Amino acid sequence: MSEKDTDIIYFVSFCMEQYKMHKGISGIEVSRIFEKYHVFSYLIDNYNILHTQSHHWLNIEIDQLIEEQNSHL
Repeated sequence: MSEKDTDIIYFVSFCMEQYKMHKGISGIEVSRIFEKYHVFSYLIDNYNILHTQSHHWLNIEIDQLIEEQNSHL
């Protein structure tokens, strides 16, 4: 595994932990939400830009991503 792959894994874990605290939900619930709304792939695909942002901004970005997907259902 490359150093960048490791950095991405740490970043996704960080996002999960921050979102868990943001929403007051369990890690399992975060995992289910991230899977359902393709947040994992979004975070990985956009790592180069997203990893420079604050946790507050990331939580808002994730909420918007989920909201956009819900509006298309």
